[in-house]
Amino acid sequence: MRTEVVIAGVAKQWFLVDARDQVLGRLASQIAAVLKGKTRPTYAPSTTGDYVIVVNADKIRLTGRKLQQKIYYRHSGYPGGLRATPAGKMLARRPEYVIREAVRGMLPKNPLGRACLRKLRIYRGDAHRHAAQQPRSLALAGRTSKGRDA
Repeated sequence: MRTEVVIAGVAKQWFLVDARDQVLGRLASQIAAVLKGKTRPTYAPSTTGDYVIVVNADKIRLTGRKLQQKIYYRHSGYPGGLRATPAGKMLARRPEYVIREAVRGMLPKNPLGRACLRKLRIYRGDAHRHAAQQPRSLALAGRTSKGRDA
């Protein structure tokens, strides 16, 4: 007879995050904590957390000179197939990728981290298709980049 460990009565919640004027790294670390489940009182390292919906991904901010200096790399697998894209160009083309990669870098590099990343939904504008899940707004701690870099 097999016994399974079940955490009693833990239902996954859906949170909505507005990325407008948020600093990328600060936003990604808070999203990663929710995805991992560290914000729950029933946190266990072997479990995943809640779902997160990010809207206005194209309005995210990078501080300093990261738009020119931060580089995203990919490789085709062929000799000489390394491609480099600056963050400014990547943010204009695929802002969802920029946020996903920032969050992915803050999650564990194992199957549990990949399971957490599957609970992340990112959209460019205000519209998302998860109204049926009745997402609650997630209050983000910290600052926006309205100060020196605005």
